[in-house]
Amino acid sequence: MASTKTTTMRYLLSLAAAAAILGTVGTPAALAQLNQSRCADCHFANPYTEPAQSHLHEWSLSPHRRANVGCDRCHGGNPDTFESLQAHQGILGSQNPSSPVHRTRLPSTCGACHIGPYANFQSSRHYELLAQGDRRGPTCSTCHGSVTGRLLSPDGLERRCAACHGPDGIEPRPGRAADARLLLEGIGEVRESLDAARHLIDRVRDGERRRALEAAYQQTEVPLIEARQAGHRFVFDQLEERLATARERVAALLTELVNPSR
Repeated sequence: MASTKTTTMRYLLSLAAAAAILGTVGTPAALAQLNQSRCADCHFANPYTEPAQSHLHEWSLSPHRRANVGCDRCHGGNPDTFESLQAHQGILGSQNPSSPVHRTRLPSTCGACHIGPYANFQSSRHYELLAQGDRRGPTCSTCHGSVTGRLLSPDGLERRCAACHGPDGIEPRPGRAADARLLLEGIGEVRESLDAARHLIDRVRDGERRRALEAAYQQTEVPLIEARQAGHRFVFDQLEERLATARERVAALLTELVNPSR
């Protein structure tokens, strides 16, 4: 038999899922057309030119397109013309060390928008290897893809880490990849619980109680954000400590939502 806590969590998550569906159907944002890029339009129309069509398709389905981040934001060039020479002026291939999409410069390029992850990544041993030109040093695309901006699944992260830290890797550290998977799973679980709490808080009508719950929600987010920051620094012991605090706070928040103290 499932524990009371597990049953309560499943009930809350089912409520949250239903609320999310009802809250998004028919909204202008859900029905709006996706943003366009003149660079991508031209390259889609000329499939035998670089970049590969698969790269363009990945961009077309990515958060970057939805945020109106076109090709020129990372590659450079002039997006305001269809004239080939003018459009590609100043663009350097990804193998050129001076290119903004060269693997060693990619963190600063991505960091222009993703400031927090970039600042934390700069404090990591991985970044130090990358800055030294060591091929063992991962870059943003190692975990997030070249253009998709994806978040690896816990199993995907474990496989990625094991490429270097597995038993046959160049930097074998027993359990490192498995630890990464477990910690990412933990972050996902807390985030899911927080999302459930968010939907329930939105339905609280008593103003004073809702303000108190909002404050508790914000205090729960703090260690979760700090855990993600530690993840970009690859400081797993700090990540684990912050994640434990987030778990405690979200459990207290859900308990208060289900069984109000007043």
